[in-house]
Amino acid sequence: MGSLMKYLKKYRIEAVMAPLFKMLEASFELFVPLVMAKIIDTGIRNGDLPYILRMGGILILLGIIGLACSLTAQFFAAKAAVGFGTALRKELFDHINHFSYTEIDTEGTATLITRMTSDVNQVQSGVNLTLRLFLRSPFIVFGAMIMAFTIDFKSAMVFVVTIPLLSIVVFGIMFISMPLYKKVQKQLDRVLQMTRENLTGVRVVRAFNRQQDETAAYYKESGLLFNFQIFVAKISALLNPITYVIINLAIVVLIYVGSGQVNEGVIPQGELVALVNYMSQILVELIKLANLIITMTKAFACAGRINNVFETKSSIVENRAKKPEVPMNPAGTDQAGAPIPMVEFEHVSFAYKGAKAESLTDIDFRAMKGETIGIIGGTGAGKSTVVNLIPRFYDTTGGAVRINGTDVREYGLKELRGRIGVVPQRAVLFKGSIRDNMKWGKQDATDEEIMEALEIAQAKDVVESKQGGLNAGLMQGGKNLSGGQRQRLTIARAIVRKPDILILDDSASALDFATDARLRKAIREKTDGMTVFIVSQRATTVKQADKIMVLDDGRLAGIGKHKELFENCPVYREICLSRSEERRVGKEC
Repeated sequence: MGSLMKYLKKYRIEAVMAPLFKMLEASFELFVPLVMAKIIDTGIRNGDLPYILRMGGILILLGIIGLACSLTAQFFAAKAAVGFGTALRKELFDHINHFSYTEIDTEGTATLITRMTSDVNQVQSGVNLTLRLFLRSPFIVFGAMIMAFTIDFKSAMVFVVTIPLLSIVVFGIMFISMPLYKKVQKQLDRVLQMTRENLTGVRVVRAFNRQQDETAAYYKESGLLFNFQIFVAKISALLNPITYVIINLAIVVLIYVGSGQVNEGVIPQGELVALVNYMSQILVELIKLANLIITMTKAFACAGRINNVFETKSSIVENRAKKPEVPMNPAGTDQAGAPIPMVEFEHVSFAYKGAKAESLTDIDFRAMKGETIGIIGGTGAGKSTVVNLIPRFYDTTGGAVRINGTDVREYGLKELRGRIGVVPQRAVLFKGSIRDNMKWGKQDATDEEIMEALEIAQAKDVVESKQGGLNAGLMQGGKNLSGGQRQRLTIARAIVRKPDILILDDSASALDFATDARLRKAIREKTDGMTVFIVSQRATTVKQADKIMVLDDGRLAGIGKHKELFENCPVYREICLSRSEERRVGKEC
């Protein structure tokens, strides 16, 4: 929790003023029992009505001043807490956005969402209550004890015994419940993960008629969360009755001791009433403190989870110390004029974090400027892994990936990825207009550039069919489009930036063969000088590529043109002959 307090730096004044005004409110509150004692011992005993009215006016004044102080403290505490939460959430979001695919795969999307929303809100609530009550409640408790000593030493000894006993109860329950709240938050992660999976995969769930199974599984996880929360709530609920019992027993003892002092004439009746009022104040403040401790327990548990995210560093580190930005040579030649490969894999190996075996082993190939490289292989062969290494979504575990002769680790990420257009397997569009989505590829793109990219991606008809054209709205994820329309728009988005390298990661799987053929022809004819990587499981999609890489279980089974691979590469021939559509391709050879 302490490491997160740096986000309160901009709100130092508010963070000081909130408890200060709460202390002022508490100070005025401590005078109330003394005024009541004066009313009883002087006003009521002597029947002095003007004195009672004057003291009553003082009580009203103390109440008004206390209310003003309380409202001011609430304002400063809320401002500081909300500002703290906003700064923390922004920093956490920025930190997560710098994660590589490795960290996102390891942490999991569901838990990252929970920590950025629920956990941050819990910490924010903890900061708010801490600023308001952390100093006020102890101040009232110990202030009441000190004021009791100013009235009568013997009676005040009851406070000396009661307060440590209450502290043991309060902090004991806190230490027991803190690890349990961490368990609750972990189970909340699990429930959120299941919710997210079901909402994103609702079509699959319904297609396989698994609603009842998924509902039963969700009820099971929700039931565990319910049981955890009930268990920790029962422990926390012990706080109030135990403190009530201790306080009320203390009041009984106080009245017993105090009444003896009154009978002996040591203290007047009003001061005994004041002592009981101080004990009641302690009861109220301890209840507030108990609620504060419960909230702080949750906040500490959540803060620990947030710190775990901050302590997770991205495995992709920019080598800015040596070469902040290595410019790409558009000519694709070295100083001697010899051609430099646009993309070069030099004996590359790669293993996912925690995996027992390598996903890629000794991948070695070169792609020249303007070439189209087809990558084909069975499911799990490592096709997507290969292209994900080019923009450094992952770092190699062996060998090197070079662009224009320079290791990708020497480029700044902005420079590197600014020259690469990536169309992932899953077509993702964002809520907004079609124009807004296209400008993700190039922020200053003109409508002419966007329409040109849409024409290449065979998506011009999609825009023209929509009311409003480029201004037509898209739902989150492009849910108001078909799968093929989404894929074509995401391809256009990548082409808009006119990258040096275009990566199509099985991004035409939803297109029919005719549209797929027109798309490949347009990319080949209208993207002069662009190095294109096409990942596909269709031989027809990669047939016309300048080079075809055949992957088998993470190894390079063959590389060359379609005809020679069909004749010499058994893996490629098997792919070509595995479907009726592909058999036609084989016969053409």
